[in-house]
Amino acid sequence: MNRKVNIGVVGLGRLGSLYANYFANRIPEANLVAVSDVREDVAKQVAEQYGAKKWYRNYQDMLADDEVEAIAIVTPTNYHKAVAIDAARAGKVIFCEKPLSLSMDACIEIKNVIEETGAFFQMGFMRRFDPGYLAAKEKINLGVIGKRVQFKATSRDRERPELDYLRPENSGGLFVDMGIHDFDLARWLMGEVKSIYAVGGVLAYPEMKEVGDVDNAIANMYFEDGTLGVVDLSRNAIYGYDISTEILGTEGTVQVGYYRETPIQVMKENTISHDVVPGFYERFEKAYVDQLQNFVDNVVNDRPPAINAEDGLKALIIALAATRSLQENRLVELSEFTHVSAV
Repeated sequence: MNRKVNIGVVGLGRLGSLYANYFANRIPEANLVAVSDVREDVAKQVAEQYGAKKWYRNYQDMLADDEVEAIAIVTPTNYHKAVAIDAARAGKVIFCEKPLSLSMDACIEIKNVIEETGAFFQMGFMRRFDPGYLAAKEKINLGVIGKRVQFKATSRDRERPELDYLRPENSGGLFVDMGIHDFDLARWLMGEVKSIYAVGGVLAYPEMKEVGDVDNAIANMYFEDGTLGVVDLSRNAIYGYDISTEILGTEGTVQVGYYRETPIQVMKENTISHDVVPGFYERFEKAYVDQLQNFVDNVVNDRPPAINAEDGLKALIIALAATRSLQENRLVELSEFTHVSAV
């Protein structure tokens, strides 16, 4: 009989509930044994829905459960540090959603505890597991487009989330909450970022001024090898969920992403139309499942994590540098953030 990993999920918002479903029904090597949420009624409902034997209001009680071997942290980001550190010290295997935390110091503290305890810790950057991005990575590595010279990425939501969520103390701001996926891809596909210059503004939702964040922004990057990058972010795409990336090379270009969700076009006089991708779940469902499958496979087969705490720290530093650049209207070197720890 194949070994199964007994897993508990901490945080049962939309994504956490999806993860509970995936562990219970989509990943054969996973055994969902427990869930935890501060809303006990939600924890009970999700446990009953997906066959978990136990539910907890306090995640510490779940960490004390010897039957729980691994946990998936899907709480709001400002709780990642406490849960990750407690889980590592409790000897649990850990999967943690992005971003690692909201501050560099918190990320470094998590990273240090992971290293001290030797805990298995895998970050959740699901775009690395999307078939399109995996194929692009392979083409780049094979030299199909020659030498890489430019990285261009777009992340656009149809509309803004709730204002309370958008407060920088909760989300980290546009670059940390939304842009961090693109910054992780930039490192993965191009290499380390040297410096960044960002501009942004409250251009679509005037009410966002009161929370201290912007709804549109552009970040220009220099990579350490001299290549160039740009990321554009928007909360008001209106037409659909738009995620795309382009890597330009000396011998060709790789483009990742699509607008049309279903393979149908309607053609009428002077008009050709099709549907669009409505949201993150429809675009990246397979990637979410595949990253959790990879996590479980790594645990079962005693392999190292595909994405570690240092990856989470480095992606956050790029996002924090972009935020500082926006606030101070200047080019920011990433070396400004590395004095605290060697990264």
